[in-house]
Amino acid sequence: MIFKDTGLQGAYLIEIEKVEDERGFFARAFDRKAFEAHCLDTDLEHCSISFNKKAGTLRGIHFQIAPMEETKLIRCTRGVIFDVIVDLRQNSPTYLRHFAEQLSEDNHLAIYAPKGFGHGFVTFKDGCEVFYQMSGCYSPEHARGIRWDDPVLGIEWPIQHPIISPKDKSYLNFNATMNGNLSHQKGME
Repeated sequence: MIFKDTGLQGAYLIEIEKVEDERGFFARAFDRKAFEAHCLDTDLEHCSISFNKKAGTLRGIHFQIAPMEETKLIRCTRGVIFDVIVDLRQNSPTYLRHFAEQLSEDNHLAIYAPKGFGHGFVTFKDGCEVFYQMSGCYSPEHARGIRWDDPVLGIEWPIQHPIISPKDKSYLNFNATMNGNLSHQKGME
């Protein structure tokens, strides 16, 4: 595996290293020792799949607050997505900066987002599937969200009129969410 710096403290873009032959290829998608060598969380104990029927579906920006913050390893296993992570750690030198990358079934890239990051994505094809490995289980009491189009985050989404759930539409902007100490905005991936 190749760990590429995203410019956000502790977050990586991970590229697989294929061993190919006439049958196809084989590659490691997770390796505890390689993650430990980069000082990354290896307790990815929970996996989830997000299936998205329509192109243009946007989910996010989602995160969980302490003590249920989650490390996430995100991979698109079917289709193509524009994936975004946002550093929400107030003491981080990359606070409020984001990183975006196209993840697809063809490029096999993954994004590693440490605890304290928000996450969202938009689909480019019908029938997209996103696979998550996470350090903890979903906790509705700790789940939160920030508006996907908040100007404070400055994310340049490649879509103007996404399909968004009522819950994601109800999220407040970053400043309103932070003024509420992140305690009232409940959400779901």
